[in-house]
Amino acid sequence: MVTAQPRRRWRAVAIAAGFLVVATADLAAVLLWHPSSPVGALLHQVLFVAWPLPLLIALVLGGYELFLHRRLVTELGVISGPSILAHLLPSEVLRTFLSSVYGANEANQDVVSGLLGGEGVNPRGGDLTISTNTTVKLELEGIDTRAYHLITTQSYQFRHNVPVDRFVLFVTSSVLLRDTISAACRYPLFELYFVPDQSQFLDSVDDMLHSTQIAIDYIDHDNNRRSAEPSQIPPVEVRFGEWVNYLTFFREAMGALPKLSPHAHAGDLRIFECDLSDIADDHVVRAICGLTINSRTVQSTADGFCYWQSPYPSYVERITFDVRRLAVDHAPEQEFSVMPFTFRSNTLPAQWLSAEDLSDLPVRSWVLPGHGIALLWREARD
Repeated sequence: MVTAQPRRRWRAVAIAAGFLVVATADLAAVLLWHPSSPVGALLHQVLFVAWPLPLLIALVLGGYELFLHRRLVTELGVISGPSILAHLLPSEVLRTFLSSVYGANEANQDVVSGLLGGEGVNPRGGDLTISTNTTVKLELEGIDTRAYHLITTQSYQFRHNVPVDRFVLFVTSSVLLRDTISAACRYPLFELYFVPDQSQFLDSVDDMLHSTQIAIDYIDHDNNRRSAEPSQIPPVEVRFGEWVNYLTFFREAMGALPKLSPHAHAGDLRIFECDLSDIADDHVVRAICGLTINSRTVQSTADGFCYWQSPYPSYVERITFDVRRLAVDHAPEQEFSVMPFTFRSNTLPAQWLSAEDLSDLPVRSWVLPGHGIALLWREARD
């Protein structure tokens, strides 16, 4: 099958050959024709002056297509390609590339969001929230035989400084919102908490508000890099009428997901905002370089699992677990298994281990939104 590029090339060569034929005919007429009439002499003079022009066109067009075009395109790509790409929006470059591979499809946006972050991470096209050094620790602390505290500590170091001074917290018991908030969040820095048991939703919200601590590495108003120790910031609840400013799907449809109504989720969603300048020692926070969040929520022990998912594209070295405090008095002994859903993880085949034998999970890979790990438990068996 002949592709469009060779077809265009040989069409140009054929045109050049046509001009060469015209030039040859003109030259033959000039050399062999000896007119005797005044009109013939004038036409002979015109042919004498004009015959080099089609020859020149044939040489330029044929030489360019046969010898110069490919080399010129290659050199321009080497010289200007990286510079051009550096000034284009990453999301636009990726959308164009995905369309060339998969064709035009609304689902391509899901891939863009997974690789570059959510809907609002890049509102002006310049800022990407990507962590190149990420650590995660999950601790399970039993409350009674029915409930436990899930304590999560996440630390991120961002590849580019994130020019914000706000941090947003989402808490939901809706599976639909859990799976779409990361792609729909309109703020670069956020955390999402999911409470599977609707009956524990309000208790988890209250527990999270009174336990969350945040530490930051930041750039101040004098462009100096500083650090702030872990501090508990009183989150301010976002008013119901302002939810459209935080999540795109409350404003408009997102691909196959229709526009959602905030009223439909008044009972299973809470949004809070933290002013990071409150922990910055009276400095103005211009940008965030690193972020550590320690939080706690109430979960149901009967669920038999907990999990962690990355809100941003993150390179994760390892994930650590501490489940020794999950068991309470008179509770049966439990065993645990780690189930990663990432590109790859250097772990043993799935097996059930005691709390003392449960070891860290080496990841050493990129973890994109939608990737993560699940920790499962059950009553110990012989």
